[in-house]
Amino acid sequence: MMKRLLLSSIAAALLATGTAAGAQTLRIAFADPLSSLDPQLNNHAGDRSDDLHFWDLLVENKWNKLQPGLAVSWKPLDAKTWEFKLRPNVKWQDGTPFTAADVIFSYQRARNVPGSVATFAGYLRTVASVSAPDPLTLVVKTNIPNPDLPLNLASVHIVSQHVGEKASTDDYNSGRAMVGTGPFKFVSYAPGDRVEMVRNDAYWGGKSIWQKVDYRYVNNAAARTAALLAGDVDVIDKVSASDIPRLKQSPNVSVYPYPGLRVMLLQPSFREGPNPYVTDNDGKPLPKNPLSDVRVRRALSLAINRDAIVTRIMQGTASVANQWMPKNTFGYNPDVKDIPFDAAQAKKLLADAGYPNGFRLTMHVPNDRYPQGPETAQAVAQFWTRIGVKTQVEVVPWSIYSGRANKNEYAMTMLAWGNGTGEGSYALVNVLATVDAKKGLGASNWGHYSNPAVDRALDASTSEFDEGKREAILRQSVKIETDDVGVIPLFHYQNIWAARKGLKVSPFTSDRTVAMQVTKVGP
Repeated sequence: MMKRLLLSSIAAALLATGTAAGAQTLRIAFADPLSSLDPQLNNHAGDRSDDLHFWDLLVENKWNKLQPGLAVSWKPLDAKTWEFKLRPNVKWQDGTPFTAADVIFSYQRARNVPGSVATFAGYLRTVASVSAPDPLTLVVKTNIPNPDLPLNLASVHIVSQHVGEKASTDDYNSGRAMVGTGPFKFVSYAPGDRVEMVRNDAYWGGKSIWQKVDYRYVNNAAARTAALLAGDVDVIDKVSASDIPRLKQSPNVSVYPYPGLRVMLLQPSFREGPNPYVTDNDGKPLPKNPLSDVRVRRALSLAINRDAIVTRIMQGTASVANQWMPKNTFGYNPDVKDIPFDAAQAKKLLADAGYPNGFRLTMHVPNDRYPQGPETAQAVAQFWTRIGVKTQVEVVPWSIYSGRANKNEYAMTMLAWGNGTGEGSYALVNVLATVDAKKGLGASNWGHYSNPAVDRALDASTSEFDEGKREAILRQSVKIETDDVGVIPLFHYQNIWAARKGLKVSPFTSDRTVAMQVTKVGP
C-alpha cells in the first residue's frame, strides 16, 4: 500500500476541524498527474493546478487579464525597469510576514531546481536583477526591454525564504515545507492518489466556501465519470467525449464545456544520425534521420485527416488546428490556411525526399495524461502507414515518458500544450525556441527543433512594447514555423468539466482545475 505522507499532529487537528459536523467538503477527481508538490519543480499542468491552492503569484492571469496577486500594482520606470508594490499584511501560514525578500528568493530558486524536467526558468529569462528598496517594494531590472514581464511573472509561484532556503523538493513532498500564502493549507499527500487540504481562514483574498478539499488523482476518464455518477466525487475534469451523453442524461450532474487554449501537437525529433525508433522497412537503422527533412515532415502532416479525428475520436469536443494558438487569440495568424488531407501529395513528398517505399517509425505517447491521446495516436499511425511510413504506437506512463521525451530519446512524441498565458509567445519560449537551458528556452521542445528565424521572432516580440507590432511579429513566427513544420498541430481541446447538481465550474484562463473555480448554484 502506498505510504501516506502526513504533516504533524497540528495538521491532523486542522483536518479534524475541517471535517466537523456541517463542514463543506469538496471532492475533485482530476486527470493530470502530479510530479511533485514543489511549486517550482516542473511546469506541468497537474502540478500547477495543485499549486494554486497553496501558493500565490506576484501577478494573477485570469480570464486572459492580468490582475493583482501578491503585488497590488506595477509599472515600468523605464524600458528595462519595473516597480511592483506588494500587498501589505500578507502572512505565511506559520504567521511570518510576507515581504519582497520572499519574491527575490523565489525567483533565484525557480531558475534552477534540481531534478526539473520542465523548468520555470523561461519565464525569468529576461530578469537581470531583483531588488527591494523596502519590504513592500520590488524593483525588477531586465536585460532587454520586456513589456510582458508582468505576464511572465504570473506563472512563477512565490515560496517563503525562511522555509524554502532550507528545503528541498523532498521537503515539499513530505509537507515540511508546505507553508504558503494561498487559500488552503496542506494536510496530506499520497503520491499517485490524492492531496488533502483545509481552508486558510486567514487568507488575504477571503475565505473559500470550502472548508476541506479532497483532491484526488484519477487518470482514467471512465473511472472519473463513474466516480461522479456514483456520488464518490463532486467534480471531474477532462471529461471523455464518449462519456458526455451519459453525463448529460443524468439528473444529478451538470456538464460545463468551454472553448479551450490547449493544442494537441506531435513533435518530430530533429536528432542527427540513427535513431532506434526510425528504421528502414527491414528494421535496420537509417544513417540519416528522415524527420530532419522538411519534405518528410510536410508529408506526415498532409497524411493526417484531422476532420476525421475531431469527428470520430474527439466526437466534436475539439476543433481542427492549423497552428498552436486557436482562433481569436493574440498571435493567431488568420492567413495560415488549414492543412489539407492529401495522401497523394504526401506520398510524392516522401518519394522526392528519397523514401519512395517509406520507412518504419515508432511514436511514443503517455497513457495517463491526455484525453483521447492514445486513441488519437493510433489514428495518426494508421494514416501514416497508408502512405508507407509504417508506424507503431508505444504507450508509456507519464512518469517515464516525460523524462525520456525531455532528453529527445524518442523519434515522435505527443504534447498537449496548454497555451496558458493566452498568447502566442508562451509556446515560442517553451516549445519552439532552440533549447538553451541557461536561458530557460525550449523546456518542452522535446524534439529539439531549432530555427534561427523563429528565435529572432521571439527576441523581437519580447522587446516590442507596441501591441500591434508585437502581434504582427508573433503572426509572422507562426508562418515561419508552419512552413517549416517544426511541430504538427492536430486539434484544440475544449475544456470540459462535470459536477454534481448544485455546483458550477467556471474556468480560469487555462485548463487548471482548482477548488476556487467551483461555486454553489440554485436554492
